[in-house]
Amino acid sequence: MARHAILPRTAPFGDSERASLDAVLGTATPVQRAWLAGFLAGLDAAGGQPAAVPAAPPKAAEPLTILYASESGNCEKLAGDMAKLARKGGFKPRIVDFADLDVAALPAEKRVVVIAATWGEGEPPARAVRAYDALMGEAAPRLDGVDFSVLALGDTSYAEFCAIGKAIDVRLEALGGRRAYDRADLDLDFDKPAADWIKGALQALTPPSADNVVAVDFAARATAEDDEVEPSREPVLAEVVDHVNLNSSRSDKETIHLALAFEDGAPAYEPGDSLEVFPENDPLLVEEILRAAGLTGDEILRRLLLTERDITTLSATTVERFAKATGNAEAKALVESGEVRAWIEGRQLVDLIEAYPSALNAEQLTAITRPLPPRAYSIASSRKEVGDEVHLVVAAVRYETHGRARTGVASTHIADRIRNGATVRVKLKPNRHFRLPSDPGSDIIMVGPGTGIAPFRAFVQERRATEATGRAWLFFGDRHFTHDFLYQLEWQEALEDRSLTRIDVAFSRDQPEKIYVQDRIYEHRRELVEWLDGGASFYVCGDAKNMAKDVRNAVVRAYAEVKSLGADGAEAAVAALERAHRYQQDVY
Repeated sequence: MARHAILPRTAPFGDSERASLDAVLGTATPVQRAWLAGFLAGLDAAGGQPAAVPAAPPKAAEPLTILYASESGNCEKLAGDMAKLARKGGFKPRIVDFADLDVAALPAEKRVVVIAATWGEGEPPARAVRAYDALMGEAAPRLDGVDFSVLALGDTSYAEFCAIGKAIDVRLEALGGRRAYDRADLDLDFDKPAADWIKGALQALTPPSADNVVAVDFAARATAEDDEVEPSREPVLAEVVDHVNLNSSRSDKETIHLALAFEDGAPAYEPGDSLEVFPENDPLLVEEILRAAGLTGDEILRRLLLTERDITTLSATTVERFAKATGNAEAKALVESGEVRAWIEGRQLVDLIEAYPSALNAEQLTAITRPLPPRAYSIASSRKEVGDEVHLVVAAVRYETHGRARTGVASTHIADRIRNGATVRVKLKPNRHFRLPSDPGSDIIMVGPGTGIAPFRAFVQERRATEATGRAWLFFGDRHFTHDFLYQLEWQEALEDRSLTRIDVAFSRDQPEKIYVQDRIYEHRRELVEWLDGGASFYVCGDAKNMAKDVRNAVVRAYAEVKSLGADGAEAAVAALERAHRYQQDVY
């Protein structure tokens, strides 16, 4: 449909000029049009030169506070995108990480946007826990007069889809805030709907008095955007130049050291960043699905399922779409029974199609799946040591449920189906919240069992290359010393050249009683607290569900005993480390 012309044909402009002006004015916000009107009036008053003083007295740009609670960085990126668009609309945005939020100061904010992710089974991101608990607590302040909007990110494969965003939305209203724009709950393919929501929320938050000229601080805007320049996040092709199983042949685990090279140079990554790998599905599983759906002759669909659609995740939403698309009475009954979430546990798309045979066409099969997302892996190398390469540590995931062998999509694509010389599509995922101290003389403590060792290999390489003078202490754990000590020779070399000061290990299956990294932390609690009191930074990478919580509890217990603190005092000591960004986590 053609855009309605704004300028009349009688306007003193040629056809092409009118079209250009219509294109600009047609997408301009009321604030932008008001600013332009004032600017042109001032320009005329100055005799064709930019006026030093606008024709109409300016008012300050409208403040906007954008809070984000992020685990993988998606919410943080969306907050930055929204801030850039808000500046163009005449707002003065301020981005605040939930980790740095003072909940008591929220009543002073006029407009608040919250972009929040849900982690695991309905939990807030690790860095957001403190502020989230304060917001939900009895001491949270009233928010009368505060306009707010919430964007929730989640994963429909989890029962508590977008639970944190939903809870924050309800809580802000309960505290007296006014919902300016309805919440959106978005799945993994959030890019387009998130961009649409951001535009709608900014329009809703624009004050009705925006017909006045707005003073925009262009110098501050330019500086802010210049400071936010990031490495390219565009996908690129990388060649596999090294593919080695780090476990022994007698191990019941398979952990791949993957080295990637780049024709035009490695992405500008820093230790602590991740690399997203775009995997392919298991061809055998694709064939099973096509066979069950009666679509084995469709080569276009086969390629689509192999490279672009998520065929392993089975959510309640997938079952609902399947029942609606096929009209299968038994599938509908499952949905209506309320037992669908229990039924999908441990099952995948192929199980659904086999359990409820139905006529499906290619369009329907595609529509009930979602895009195949990339998988992020912590980078295990420093560019200062390995040059234009990126190293990853990938544990192959294999298990069995409901009588069928299952595999991890990306991990077994890497372990089983790519070798040296193969190419993979990857994308850099920066993580500025998991960084080495700026002072090379600072001490660091690293806790990384299993593949959680990856970023700490990068940390040690970086500190060796930069000749850092601070001490480095590593806690590593796995199942067996003989078979599962990842990068053992490298750690021994690091101890010799002093890029690593100390290593304590925990191999859980080498003795009758299982020992984990958290046990070693508590065992060495006095030295640990001495390091932390001396300014050391503490890092944890690995499993979020159990390990990260157990490690944090061990540090709290260490403070309680070494400092003779009560439970509240010990918790406050660790929380102070977190607020000072000296307790950092990269968990999954």
